[in-house]
Amino acid sequence: MTTTPLLALHGICKRFGALNALTDVELEIHTGEVVALVGDNGAGKTTLVKVITGAGPADDGVIEWNGRPVRITRPHDAQSLAIASVYQELALCESLDVVGNLFLGHEICRAGVLDEVAMERRAKELDLLDMLSVRIPRTRAPVASLSAGQRQAVAIARAMLSEPRLLVLDEPTAGLGVGQTAHFLDLIELLRDRGLGVLLVSHNLGDIKAVADQVAVLRLGRNNGFFDVLTTSQEQIISSITGATDNAVTHRTTRPWEATL
Repeated sequence: MTTTPLLALHGICKRFGALNALTDVELEIHTGEVVALVGDNGAGKTTLVKVITGAGPADDGVIEWNGRPVRITRPHDAQSLAIASVYQELALCESLDVVGNLFLGHEICRAGVLDEVAMERRAKELDLLDMLSVRIPRTRAPVASLSAGQRQAVAIARAMLSEPRLLVLDEPTAGLGVGQTAHFLDLIELLRDRGLGVLLVSHNLGDIKAVADQVAVLRLGRNNGFFDVLTTSQEQIISSITGATDNAVTHRTTRPWEATL
């Protein structure tokens, strides 16, 4: 793939006092591609996600969006670039119904009063839940009555309201059953087919092999391998995660995972 990446990170560094949480990290995500970000606890995955989403800006390095340098220093910067995120803690309000959660923070008001009818109509116009093939009895059903898989879909649908081009998913299948996980992986494939770039943070290598195109490994805050899923075994990825093999990446002039492993 030789097209310009949707998102490219070059030499990203993040420090917390004397601790180097990220050192010279590289990452590329293309349109219509699912990239899995993996690594042990403390590898720097959460810190890198915060850099991308503006929750914890980088200290050094360059971020490119569609080939041009950009600054992401706060969540609003990421949102303005059409970057959306769904975290493991879904931040849904159980006392609100589905529509209320979809528009949480983006409520439609008329004369200073919530226009629930307009929000419900807008939700139906967008067909977000239908697009995600989620069976929810009523859009006015309270979120507290939904299954874990349905809640996850509501969180994704809320993120899709902003029409993102890149969706960051942090441990999305944690806490889901086998059937719900399979359905959620289908949702990721649907989003990729619709042209979104997806960054999938996960510890589940089975999920990664099922849906990801590329795998980026972090170890001790540094790149330790880029892999093409179709040509890589789980053993190779595990070895890179644990440090059994040294796949450290310094600088590449081509797309990192096109190099010979």
